[in-house]
Amino acid sequence: MKHILFFILFFIVLTASAQVEFNSGFKPIPAPKLDAKTKKIPAPEIKNPQTENTDIPSIKTPNVFDNPMIAPKSKFQIGEEKSKFSMSTENDFANPGDRYVGKMEKDLDKAVKDAGLKEGRGQLVRKNLEFGNIYTSSAYFIIKCRDAGAIDGDLIKAIFNDDVLVERMLLDSGYQKFKIIFNEGFNTLAIEALNIGSLGGNTGGFEIFDAEGNHILSDTWDNLDTGFKAKFIIVKDSKLLKKAPKKASK
Repeated sequence: MKHILFFILFFIVLTASAQVEFNSGFKPIPAPKLDAKTKKIPAPEIKNPQTENTDIPSIKTPNVFDNPMIAPKSKFQIGEEKSKFSMSTENDFANPGDRYVGKMEKDLDKAVKDAGLKEGRGQLVRKNLEFGNIYTSSAYFIIKCRDAGAIDGDLIKAIFNDDVLVERMLLDSGYQKFKIIFNEGFNTLAIEALNIGSLGGNTGGFEIFDAEGNHILSDTWDNLDTGFKAKFIIVKDSKLLKKAPKKASK
């Protein structure tokens, strides 16, 4: 029995001594402390300029419309009648420059026409134009034709002694010519308007020269309607040799 007690006591002492040695040589490493909390960023402070007291005086934007030195106020308001004494029904919504537009357009239109850049329809000439009698002893004439206004597609046909001499001629800015050889006595020449141009009636100019190159006649027809003619009577008389050609009045 004594041996058993001795053995138990010895085992207890041995166990206690081992724990002391183990605890003196081992130092545990403490775990790091982690802060799981997220840092909160404070919201920027919004200052109310009306409630904040500062030493800087406020700046007020001037209203130019309230300053009579810059923009004097008118007693007439938009949309109201300009004057109660006026008989006009015009109000401030109308453009004051509109009253001059019509006159300016007319003046510009006239200037363009005078420069030969535009034709005006106006009232078309619906009759044949007679250019009178031409007396000559020459063997033939050279007839030159062109558009006397704007180039807008005027077409003509030349008829000599009831025969179609030129079926279709488009008038241009430059002269185009054809030749007529006439008989002794009376001969007729007609220049017929085949259409009216895009800017006005058929408008053309002509020049006539004899076989010797003498200038006989030049003139124009203006605003001629389709189907109407500029007509000439040419009288060949051999007795008129070396005499100036005689032109009858229109």
